[in-house]
Amino acid sequence: MNLKENQWVESIKKSKNSKILDVRTPEEYECGFIENSINLNIYDSHIFMEGIKEFEKSDYIHIYCRSGRRSFQACELMKQMGFENVFNLEYGILDWKGNIVNAN
Repeated sequence: MNLKENQWVESIKKSKNSKILDVRTPEEYECGFIENSINLNIYDSHIFMEGIKEFEKSDYIHIYCRSGRRSFQACELMKQMGFENVFNLEYGILDWKGNIVNAN
């Protein structure tokens, strides 16, 4: 499900077992990320598929990328795998007004 930033943040606050998943490359992640996010590069299918095995199917997983395209793909893939509660940050981190953690 695509959510605008305020809806996405509200969903994180309300959800039990909430996880934040960043599906960008490690290089993109190092340039800045949303606090408490887990980085699983969707372009590296092995790492991505192994990483999502760590989640419960009932977890509330809030996914983002740079612009919302890769995270939308990740949501669709995870829904096909039986994940019940996946939420895409519409327009990605490019449009994010909240705090961004700088890895450097």
